[in-house]
Amino acid sequence: MEEIIQQIGALLLGAIPTMLLFIVLVAAYQLLVQGPLSRTLKERRARTAGAVEDAQQAIAVAEAKAAEYAAKLREARTEVYKLREQRVKQWNADRDSALDAARKAAHHQVTQAIAEIEAEAAAARQSVQASAPELAALVMRVLLPQTAGGSR
Repeated sequence: MEEIIQQIGALLLGAIPTMLLFIVLVAAYQLLVQGPLSRTLKERRARTAGAVEDAQQAIAVAEAKAAEYAAKLREARTEVYKLREQRVKQWNADRDSALDAARKAAHHQVTQAIAEIEAEAAAARQSVQASAPELAALVMRVLLPQTAGGSR
């Protein structure tokens, strides 16, 4: 058994330089590779997170501007529709006033024409009444000699 312990002791004694070399290698790896690599990854992660936040903020700003433009567009359309409706109302009012003026002018013309026709009819009646005795005498002259001469 002593022999086994001596052999294990000799193995451990021979493994000490290997362990020291391994510890130095791990420390060098930590110092030369893992440290700078970790810093670079943290910076990249920070930049990526910052870029993502910037992108989200830019998206939020763009959505806000789009909503603002949509609201302005709705307001502009509403204003255009109001102006159009006002123009249509004005045109209708102008048309109605023009129609009313035309109706009044036509009614005035009709009234004048009726008055003229009544005046002409009255003048014609007076003319006929004034010439009625002459016409009756003429008819009598024309008709009576023929009937009197034809029956005798």
